[in-house]
Amino acid sequence: MKRLAGARSDVVLGIFFTMIGAAGFAAKGVFAKLLYADGWSVNAVLTTRTFFALPIVALWAIHAIGWKTLKSLSSQAVLAAALAGIFCYYIGAVMDFKALLLIHASVERVLLFSYPSMIVILHSLIYRERPAPHVLIALLLTYAGILMVVTGLDMTVLKGNLAGAGLVLATALTSATYYLVSARYTPRIGSIAFTFVALLASTGCLVGHFFMVTDATVQVWNTRGSVLMACLVVFSTVVPMLAMAEGVRRLGAPRASIMSTIGPPVTVFLGTWLLDEHLTTPQWLGMALIVAGILNLEMGQKRLPAASA
Repeated sequence: MKRLAGARSDVVLGIFFTMIGAAGFAAKGVFAKLLYADGWSVNAVLTTRTFFALPIVALWAIHAIGWKTLKSLSSQAVLAAALAGIFCYYIGAVMDFKALLLIHASVERVLLFSYPSMIVILHSLIYRERPAPHVLIALLLTYAGILMVVTGLDMTVLKGNLAGAGLVLATALTSATYYLVSARYTPRIGSIAFTFVALLASTGCLVGHFFMVTDATVQVWNTRGSVLMACLVVFSTVVPMLAMAEGVRRLGAPRASIMSTIGPPVTVFLGTWLLDEHLTTPQWLGMALIVAGILNLEMGQKRLPAASA
C-alpha cells in the first residue's frame, strides 16, 4: 500500500511539475514582447536572460551531481553538449526571439510545438526507418495544423506570418536536433550535466554576439523592465527547466510530453490578456490540430511494446 501511495504521489507531483514547466515556457514569448515594447532589443533580452539564468543552473548542477563529477565528464560528451547548446540555445534562440518581433506570441508557441514531429522525421531519416501508421497520422495532423496557423486561410495572414513562422520552424528544427543529441549523450553524463554544458556554451556565444552587434549597455533598467526580466529569467527559464526535469524524471518523457500540451493554450490566454493578440477561427483549428498531432504521437508511442519504445 505504501509503495502504491508513493507511486501515486510521484505521478501527481510529476504532473504538477510538468504543467508548471510547460506554463512557464509558454509565458516566455509574452514577457519578451513586453520587454520589446519597453525598448529592449532582441540581443539585450536574450543575453541578459541567459547571463542571469546560467549561475542558477550551475548551482543546480553542482548541488545535484557535484563539482568533481562535472570536472570528470567525458570530453566527447562535453563537446557534443556544447555544440548542441550553441545550435539550440544560441542560434535557435536568436531566431526565436527575432521571430517574436514579427508574429504573435501565441503563433510562435504553437509553431515551436512542432519540434516532436521533427524529431520523428529526423530519426526516420538517420536510421532509415519507416514511421509507423500512427506516426504518419500525427505528422499529417501537425503539419495541417501548421498550415492553418500560418495562413489562417487568408493570404494577408500568410504574408504577415511567413517570415516569423519560418524563423520559428527553423528554431523547432534546432530543438529537435538538440533532443536527438541529448538522447545519445545523456546516458553517459546525465541530463543535468548536459543541460549545464549546453547553456554554458550558448551563454558565451550570446555574450560575444551582444558585444559585436549592439551597444554593450542596456538602456531600460527601470522598475518595470527589471521585473519583466526577472519574470523571464525565473518563471520562464530556470523554474521551467527544473520543473520539466523533475516532471520527466517522475512521469517519463512520453507522458510528460502529453502534459506539456497545456503550453499553447496558456500562451494564447496570456497573449490575449496582456498583448491584445487574437487568433482567427482557422488558426484556433490549426492549434487544435497541432496539439492533436502531438497527443497522437505520444499516445501511440506509449502503446508500443517496451522494447520498441
